[in-house]
Amino acid sequence: MVYKFRVILDAEEDIFRDISILADDTLEDLHNAIFNSFGFDGMEVASFYTCDDTWNQEDEIPMFDAGDVPGEQKIMSDYLLSDILDEENTKIIYVYDFINMWTFLVELAAVEEIVAGNIYPETIFSVGEMPDEAMEKHFFADDEEENYNEFEDDLDEDDLDMFEGDDSFEDFGFEENWN
Repeated sequence: MVYKFRVILDAEEDIFRDISILADDTLEDLHNAIFNSFGFDGMEVASFYTCDDTWNQEDEIPMFDAGDVPGEQKIMSDYLLSDILDEENTKIIYVYDFINMWTFLVELAAVEEIVAGNIYPETIFSVGEMPDEAMEKHFFADDEEENYNEFEDDLDEDDLDMFEGDDSFEDFGFEENWN
């Protein structure tokens, strides 16, 4: 089977590519097709993210295993497209270059038969030119009332006066360690 994706750049202008790729190809193959289709050099790190029907980000699927235990984390090359995308689960998010955060909404638009003689993956439709810079992203905490000063100990400069003017550590019995 052939999966046909619409890959939309998260930008104000309409910038998207339609890509056809084999259902048995991997997420890594889709990654390669996307960065080639949009004119990137492929030298930056990228990840896919599963998401729900309203594009809420869920689990990360990275290019490389960066986990504490080698081989524990599944990566793009471990997933066939048909393993995670089908007629019911059609959406996935793609982020290329974690400095610039090029973000793409990737949606499975059709599942069709393989056309003899076609070479896959293939960019079958292209709209818009890539901007010079990615759109600025704004990230918001889930809990706006989260206490960021959880470890605040209420010490101020006056509390540190007890150390003022005392350059020796004799009072603490550590002078033998400072020779």
